[in-house]
Order: sequence, then structure tokens, then C-alpha cells
Amino acid sequence: MASDRKVAVVTGASRGAGAGIARALGAAGFTVYVTGRTLKEGSAPLPGTIGATARAVTAAGGRGIPMAVDHADDFQVRALFEHVRAESGRLDVLVNNVADLHDALITPGGFWERPLELVNILNVGLRSHYVASFYAAPLMIQTGGALMAFTSSFGSVCYMHGPAYGAQKAGIDKFAADMGVDLKDHGVATLSIWMGPLITERSARSVQERPDQYVTFMDSAETPEFTGRIIAAVHADPERMTLTGSTQIGAELARRYGLSDEGGRTPPSYRDALGAPRIPHPAIVR
Repeated sequence: MASDRKVAVVTGASRGAGAGIARALGAAGFTVYVTGRTLKEGSAPLPGTIGATARAVTAAGGRGIPMAVDHADDFQVRALFEHVRAESGRLDVLVNNVADLHDALITPGGFWERPLELVNILNVGLRSHYVASFYAAPLMIQTGGALMAFTSSFGSVCYMHGPAYGAQKAGIDKFAADMGVDLKDHGVATLSIWMGPLITERSARSVQERPDQYVTFMDSAETPEFTGRIIAAVHADPERMTLTGSTQIGAELARRYGLSDEGGRTPPSYRDALGAPRIPHPAIVR
């Protein structure tokens, strides 16, 4: 049954950035389809489940709907968007966030000295974003005024966690740019958002394991809800198409919309320290 409530899909939202973004969209009144693989607490190395996130979305004022999806399986992804179409009849926001983050991501050593499985982020984290966008786009075009957002980081342009992680971030920035070209005439905006260090279950574990490396960084870390509020603000902006196809630093977008993080904090931009987003060349070759 179609709904008048705005609808979002947040991929990879059992925990971490996705869970916080989903909660923030719930607070903005969205129905949020929460995707992920973790159904039972304790079945994954880190805490969090899609059910817990969905309940938090509802508690925040939205409507949370848990959807068990393995984003390595294209058929499950297609079924997800078929379900959204049948149940809600619209899709206002897609947040491409899911990523296969290996526990060895932050261990020292060259890429050849760490597990080959780190490259899986190019499957679930890059290819999976393309597949989700492919199946979401027709419904977003039909809805009108939609926003396709990608969560990214400064690792797109600086060395961060090794070449697989960096290629994934650079790739999704390019997705936002090129999908923006294809979707522009349909009124669907695309945007890649660079998040700063995040307060998540994974980062809390990293601080315990490597305090010399992460404690100082985490002093100015963002909550994942911060990015969710930015996404809600961009979607609500009647001028959002001026941002389409771009990569933006979340902390800078927040200043544009007058947003702060928990406790009124204003997270810093790391532009000077870690780099600036690439600006796509305007040439279009069909």
C-alpha cells in the first residue's frame, strides 16, 4: 500500500554509520527500510542488528522496517526494491552505505601483507552500490525530487587504510558524479558525502586496540546521526539539484544548513589536512 510518509532505504544499517543515519532519518519522520545481515544480537563480531536499528527509527518518530539483505546477492537487492515499491509505492532517499569492512583494515603492513579479503570492499561497498542504485533509480524517478546519497571519506584522495579502501571511496564518488549526469533530467539528485571520524561500535573497538593512533582523532569525531541529519537537510532543500553529482565534506555541508552534532558541537572539516573532493570535468562523452 502506498504511503504519504517519505521513504528511505539505508543499506548496511545493522550498526555503525548506517544505523545512525537511519535513526536520524527516523527523527525526520521517514519510513526507513533498514538493510543488513545481522538478525540476532551476538551473531556478529560487533553489536547491532537490523531489528534494533528499525526499533530505534520508530522510537525516534519514524517507521523502521528491518529487511534482511545480503548485498552480495543481486537477487536479494532486486527483491528489496520490489518490496519497497509494493509496500510504500515511493522512494525519496537511498543511502548507499553498506561495505564489507575487514577487521584487518587498520592493521599495519603493505596490501600484500594483509588478508586478500580486504578487496571484498570492492564487491560489497562498490559493486553493491551500483546494483542498489540500478534497482532503486526507476522508483526514485517515479517519486520525483529524490536523493541518492553515498557515504564516503577523505580516503578517496589521500592514503587511508590501503588501496582497496581508497579505490572504493574514489569509486563511489565517481558513481555520484556519473549517476548524477544520467539522473539530472529526471530531478533525482546524487551526492557523495565525506564523513569525518565516526563514533561507532567499530571505532570504539579500534580505540581500545590502538589508543595511540585513534584517541586524539576521536576527540572531534562525528556521530553517525550527524550525517543522517545532513542527508535529511539536503533532501528538504528545494535547491538540492545544485549539489547533484558532487562530492561534499559533511562538516562543510552542515555549516551550509546550520546543523550541529550532539551537544551543539561543530565537527571540523579535514580539507586542509586530508584533501579536497575532486571536481568532475564538465565534458560528457556518450
